[in-house]
Amino acid sequence: MTPLLDSLLALLLLAFALASLRLARGPSLADRVVALDVIAALAVALLALAAVRQRLPVLLDAALLVSLVSFVGTVAFARLIERRSGR
Repeated sequence: MTPLLDSLLALLLLAFALASLRLARGPSLADRVVALDVIAALAVALLALAAVRQRLPVLLDAALLVSLVSFVGTVAFARLIERRSGR
């Protein structure tokens, strides 16, 4: 099972790098918000993978917390973008 988890970890890290590139390059604020949301989803997946690999169920609680905070942050950014475009 470890080689499978290692390959999943590598794929998640590759996706994290690509999303970080989109976050840095933009070009618009909406692109950056979506990239940040993808990074948060990847962080949740990494925490879940670490919970399985290390047999630490407490990491699932951390993954749940990250997902909730990410959702609130995404909604706040969406409202900000909506207000800016409404002017």
